Amino acid sequence: MEHIINIILESGRTALDIALYTLLPIMVVMLALMKLLEAKGLLAWVANHLAPFVRIFGLPGLSLFAMLKLLFVSFSAPMATFVIMAKNGTSLRHIAATLAMVLTMSQANVIFPMVTVGLNLPVVLISSLIGGLSAAAFTYHVLANRNDWQEEKIVDGTVEASLGNSDKSAIQLLADGGQEGLKLAINAIPMLILAICLVTALRETGAMELFSFVLAPLLSLVGLPEVAVLPIVTKFIAGGTAFMGVIVDLMNQGQLTVIDLNRMAGFVINPLDIVGVSVILAAAQKLRYVAKVAIQGALLGLFVRGMIHLVWF
Repeated sequence: MEHIINIILESGRTALDIALYTLLPIMVVMLALMKLLEAKGLLAWVANHLAPFVRIFGLPGLSLFAMLKLLFVSFSAPMATFVIMAKNGTSLRHIAATLAMVLTMSQANVIFPMVTVGLNLPVVLISSLIGGLSAAAFTYHVLANRNDWQEEKIVDGTVEASLGNSDKSAIQLLADGGQEGLKLAINAIPMLILAICLVTALRETGAMELFSFVLAPLLSLVGLPEVAVLPIVTKFIAGGTAFMGVIVDLMNQGQLTVIDLNRMAGFVINPLDIVGVSVILAAAQKLRYVAKVAIQGALLGLFVRGMIHLVWF
């Protein structure tokens, strides 16, 4: 019993260290800046000017807003965009392409804190864009090319600037965004504690050795050590935040290198896991209808991303 309590307490200390000294400051600053840029219309301006380009890949203008929110806020931030798309007559084909893109790209609440332990941010962002657009194009032009998924009506997908905060000063907007970042970091603490507890329990009971026996040969093909099984299994069971907690812990112990982290990043830093998919699909009924096709498209996008990271690193 004493051993179990020690595991719980040690998991709590590790999770709090990650949440308070890595996740909290980064997310407060990022959310504050994004809140200001959104209120001033800069995000809408960028999305509307890039819309003609992304239509080639089967993406409506609104999808760019979802992309920016994912890359610079968190994995759940695009949910509001999906709600709008589901209500304004956007076709299932476009929704499927957008969902595939979102499931392929990296989420800000994981990538920015992990920069502190050596994650290569420019490569992650570049591979996210290439992989996300590849997933969207494959989904739109191949997987979702069905007669009953075509446009219900013509929708230009124009993104409008947020008007709800137009009467607030820049300081107020920064403060509001900072508070959202604080909530995000605090809300991550329970998942971090549970994930680190789970991983420690798997290691202590020997279950992780079974996972390692099955997956280690596959990982060796791409030059990853056996210890990488631990964060990868955690990611698909408990989500990106839990993955981040395990990775930081392993790197602090010296069991993983910066190269290992960057090689696996293209495959695993994305919302395509049990937690991420469940949260995103809750935004609208139409998302659940196209989920299977979108996930298939996202798998292609992740393969593209993974190859970029393996070649680069």
